[in-house]
Amino acid sequence: MEAIAKLRNVPTSPRKMRLIADLIRGQRVSQALGVLRYQPQSGAATLQKVLLSAVANWQQKNEDVRIEEADLFIKTIFVDGGPMLKRLRPAPQGRGHRIRKRSNHITIVIDSANAQPAIELNTETSENE
Repeated sequence: MEAIAKLRNVPTSPRKMRLIADLIRGQRVSQALGVLRYQPQSGAATLQKVLLSAVANWQQKNEDVRIEEADLFIKTIFVDGGPMLKRLRPAPQGRGHRIRKRSNHITIVIDSANAQPAIELNTETSENE
């Protein structure tokens, strides 16, 4: 059973956040938390909070399963661009340069490695002649 956590409008450039997200993509949750704890970037603390939120969401969905036995891993993580604040900075000779203050949206999906695979429905139709 998977759980999702989203954080919207984070005031950090998506490019900077993707660099940190690439470090933990596909890893076990415990290992990813260890990696994020010792990263010097400011976005690592934000990603750590979102990851802990995803773990809490998973616990809420699966109250009968212990988290130690679940063997959680990061199934999907992606960083999308958010709205941009456009500002003007004074430039020489009476001009103004546009400053784009970027933001992003973070989405993390975690899943249990011990999860039973979903039963696939047979959608093929047989043709009788």
